Amino acid sequence: MTGLGYQTVEVERFAGGLLRITIDLPWKPGAPEQFVQVEDCEKVTRQLQFVLEVEGTEYSRLEVSSPGIDRPLRSEDDFLRFVGEQIDITLKAPMGTAAGSLVAPNRKKFRGVLETTDNPKTWQITWRDEPVSKPGMRSAKVKKDLPLQALQFTLSELRDACLAPIVNFKGRRPAENRSNES
Repeated sequence: MTGLGYQTVEVERFAGGLLRITIDLPWKPGAPEQFVQVEDCEKVTRQLQFVLEVEGTEYSRLEVSSPGIDRPLRSEDDFLRFVGEQIDITLKAPMGTAAGSLVAPNRKKFRGVLETTDNPKTWQITWRDEPVSKPGMRSAKVKKDLPLQALQFTLSELRDACLAPIVNFKGRRPAENRSNES
């Protein structure tokens, strides 16, 4: 797919003959972000159908898509590309106990803002744990100042990482931005 100008993100084969290919446009630091369009998926689908037929690859259905809002992060370039974005990570092993840590020692899943560190092989996410609200209860209008927490990790410690799928269906800016405009 590099010949067509696309990067392969993921190739999945499912029962029933489904072959799913996820593509993206190559990232260039400093260049404006480009996104995969429907036309790009159509172009790759037509090319892949031809190649798969010539190669004699068995499949009943071919799907070509963009990575979506919950894009998987696998390579160092993926992490560099999305510094400053909110991501979800799952560790291979629980983080254990750390002195003064507010995090449960058996916790493996985290959501936070991706940051770089001084060590080029180490990454960090930062987050504030929101209080757990019970079903049927109104959320508190004023939230206490929750401590900022951080977790450093290497890519080898991760089982899974992806962009956090955060969608605002209300079409409004967050309240903290509206209050600053007055």
